[in-house]
Amino acid sequence: MEQTSIKTLGELKASNYISLTVKDELRKNLIQQLQNKDAGFEGILGYDETVIPELQTAILSRHNILLLGLRGQAKTRIARLMVNLLDEYIPYITGSEIFDDPLNPISWFGKQEVAAHGDATPVSWQHRSDRYTEKLATPDVTVADLIGDMDPIKAATLKLTYNDERVIHFGLIPRAHRSIFVINELPDLQARIQVALFNMLQEKDIQIRGFKLRLPLDVQFVFTANPEDYTNRGSIVTPLKDRIESQILTHYPKTIAISRKITFQEAKITEAQKLIEADGLVKDLIEQVAFEARRSEFIDQKSGVSARLTISAYENLISTAERRMLVNGEKKTFVRLADLTGIIPAVTGKIELVYEGELEGPAKVANILIGKAIKSLFNRYFPDPEKAKKSKTANPYQLITDWFTDGNTLDIADNLTESQYKKELMQVGGLNELVKQFHPKLSANQTLLLMEFALHGLAEYSQLNKKYLSGGFGFSDMFDSLFNTDPEEDEDDDIDFNA
Repeated sequence: MEQTSIKTLGELKASNYISLTVKDELRKNLIQQLQNKDAGFEGILGYDETVIPELQTAILSRHNILLLGLRGQAKTRIARLMVNLLDEYIPYITGSEIFDDPLNPISWFGKQEVAAHGDATPVSWQHRSDRYTEKLATPDVTVADLIGDMDPIKAATLKLTYNDERVIHFGLIPRAHRSIFVINELPDLQARIQVALFNMLQEKDIQIRGFKLRLPLDVQFVFTANPEDYTNRGSIVTPLKDRIESQILTHYPKTIAISRKITFQEAKITEAQKLIEADGLVKDLIEQVAFEARRSEFIDQKSGVSARLTISAYENLISTAERRMLVNGEKKTFVRLADLTGIIPAVTGKIELVYEGELEGPAKVANILIGKAIKSLFNRYFPDPEKAKKSKTANPYQLITDWFTDGNTLDIADNLTESQYKKELMQVGGLNELVKQFHPKLSANQTLLLMEFALHGLAEYSQLNKKYLSGGFGFSDMFDSLFNTDPEEDEDDDIDFNA
């Protein structure tokens, strides 16, 4: 007999169904998963040797869990994936607000149903996807929201006193009986509301307006929080933190390779956009921007730099190339470095600046991060320009810098057609030869991309001057920029430190 075809308590007993608490249920299914060597927690990357083993240990220990980490570290996603460790279906007493276990009812309604109908008590089945409740902690969350309140209309209609359990309107947590209940950003919850959770975690008591109700709820609690020194909105009160048995620290991806996998897994790219060629270089640059941001002196490191930065930036990068292709009436295109100007809105919206960063401005900080990312990756593709300049052998960049020294300039706008883009780059003396020397087997598009990359790299190593255009970049001789500085720019830079 298929489980879900069971419709009465008697049939359930006859099937030898064993009722488990939600924590025992999670433990049972995790043990089976580990024995079968199933991966589990699909889509969570970079945590195989850190967070996931600790989380599995906590589940095996039947602990309530606190996931502690900066924003964009997949805390909520991990909590949602715990649902997959629940049984596909569980029975409950039909009509029960809190999905009473037919074999162990805890509410007045559940107990009365079993007392009145015995083995004929009607039974329904709840799918695991309905056994997950999530609440974002905000300062306006009340005890009534989470636990419940007296319903005066119900009391009047049923002619009951407030001392009767039947007049209670249950909140989110009682309705998550036999389920996983997640509170996101726990420090944002007011201290008095956190205090209301004490007994629920340990003694299973619910107190509503002075009426103490013994309701042994069966709930797997999962809390998420940013480190306490980050948020100035509040903190986790110590007695509550003491009652959460396992605290697990999350972290950002430790390598560009893992970061790239996360970005491409999460980025929402249309089928048409997938036809736009994006070289591994530009993909790595996007990830490197986030790595640079996570150690930048302009950015509040306590706030963190979310993995959503690279996801949004990659989507913007592809869309910038797509827009150019559509405007120019072209059938195909590839991502260029000039398209990096398109990721600036994604970067500025995802970083919290410190005072020094506010002085620079978010757009300038974003450009600084892009520049540092280029410099960090440059030596993977070409020799170090500083060492090459001091070397006794021929400097591979000499012809390029000489071309600009002769008074030539180059503007690479993000709206150039493919032929215009190629023409602009090809006119720079020695640039094509440089790429052919170190990367002779590249495609035509990759060659052009590396030619543009070489210019950016030389600018980051102070061999060329780079200026930011409204949609692209301009390059000129380094010394020319020193003698043609905008006077107004100088005035902005003159800060009176004695003021």
